[in-house]
Amino acid sequence: MKFATLIAALSFSACALADEVQVAVAANFSAPMKIIAADFEKDTGHKAQLAFGTAGKFFAQIKAGAPFDVLVSSDKDTPDKLVAEGLAVESTRRTYAIGKLVLWSARPDVVDAKGEVLRKGDFKHLALANPKLAVYGAAGQEAMKRMGVLEAIQPRIVLAENITQTYQFVASGNAELGFVALSQVIGKEGRISEGSYWMVPAELYPQIRQDAIVLNLGRDKPAAKALVDYLKTPKARAVIKAYGYDLD
Repeated sequence: MKFATLIAALSFSACALADEVQVAVAANFSAPMKIIAADFEKDTGHKAQLAFGTAGKFFAQIKAGAPFDVLVSSDKDTPDKLVAEGLAVESTRRTYAIGKLVLWSARPDVVDAKGEVLRKGDFKHLALANPKLAVYGAAGQEAMKRMGVLEAIQPRIVLAENITQTYQFVASGNAELGFVALSQVIGKEGRISEGSYWMVPAELYPQIRQDAIVLNLGRDKPAAKALVDYLKTPKARAVIKAYGYDLD
């Protein structure tokens, strides 16, 4: 009887300590974050409620009072701005991944291994996440600018709201090709197995350092900092690397 009472007390204590955090997650990090959130709950008891979108939109929403405890951003600039606005806790900031940009087509005969398709212009539509809101869109735009092809391609660019919609435009065939995150097209075997692609050289776009940070609403929630710290654990880093990101 005493043993059963002790077990019940310990179970109640564990539940009392468990918490729920509201997390704004960059769209490019959707797939790995779902896995990491599940592992986080198993390992800590804390539950992470995930919302996916662009860094630019999340910044506006957080400024307007959106109830997020943590931002898992697609860039470093958005956390910079949130800290400057007094809306995030600088000491909790962590770089959890470095993103990679890919020019991808769902068809096997569209994108060549050197990206020359951009110079030849043998396509009607190229999908790009809105550069004003999405860091991968800005990276794609910069890559075309450095290649000297942006002006010629501009009339054929189809702007997407975020990197998820960019992928959908290309996957559906509404655009023959587009700039996406490597994490969106890499398979379980660690390579791109569908369509055709060009891994955009790192020198053609600014490094995509992706930072996570606790927001003011999560300042007093141990689970919020625990989630940001969890992104740096070996288990989480293995997931992040499997999805094609570099590690800091």
